[in-house]
Amino acid sequence: MTPEASPAIQSAAAAPLFRRVYVWELPVRIYHWLNALCVLVLTVTGILIAHPPAFASVTEASFSYWFGINRFIHFATAYVFFFNFAFRIYWGFVGNQFSDWRNFLPLRSAQFRQAGAVLRVDVLQATNRPIDAVGHNSLAYFTYFLMFLVFLFQVISGFAMYASMSKSWFPQLFAWAVPLFGGDFALRQWHYMAMWFFVVFTIVHVYLVFYHDYVEGHGVMSSMVGGWKFVRPDMLKGNGRSWFPLSPRSSRSEQKSAPRRPS
Repeated sequence: MTPEASPAIQSAAAAPLFRRVYVWELPVRIYHWLNALCVLVLTVTGILIAHPPAFASVTEASFSYWFGINRFIHFATAYVFFFNFAFRIYWGFVGNQFSDWRNFLPLRSAQFRQAGAVLRVDVLQATNRPIDAVGHNSLAYFTYFLMFLVFLFQVISGFAMYASMSKSWFPQLFAWAVPLFGGDFALRQWHYMAMWFFVVFTIVHVYLVFYHDYVEGHGVMSSMVGGWKFVRPDMLKGNGRSWFPLSPRSSRSEQKSAPRRPS
């Protein structure tokens, strides 16, 4: 006869090991993948603009307009990139607590402590204990804030250079940046160097996404497709849940979470 389990064991067995939490709303996910596509297109076309292939000068002129098409793709994608970026800033004010703009700024000492702990795990490899965070961890938020600043510089510098060859009113809003940086040539160099920030960022970003998905097991990669993460119930308390008080909209979003037991 099998002895009956104690009430404590039965309670532990009945408790959900993970909760399925809706973290990344659809607008955030659309922004992420559209931004990734824009960065890829802008980087490839930007490199071709900076370093045109040799065959551009050895073919018949009537077949050489591919460079003009390349520039058009670069400029058109820049518009998509800008308005997508502007929408993400807007969503930082109306989205849930994980997309709140305040998370990206170093406003609390606890955020710095968590960022230091993430550095010990990700960079120094001093410990393999994962840092629990339902959304991004503090170091990721700070890095994205730096990325947003580079985004802003690329928008200003890119449209400033475009202003001299466009009659549209929008690029003219940024024409002041050309003399500020000492002319088109100097600004072009800064614009080109900033492009490599995105190349390095993308490599590091992809590596860390795979790394955290493996170490933490919260579904980091799939969350940017479906929006859901699997987290322990204790992670929904304190700063693992949000650095700031929840807005009414965020509270309604949390009602979408549901207990899940891993198969």
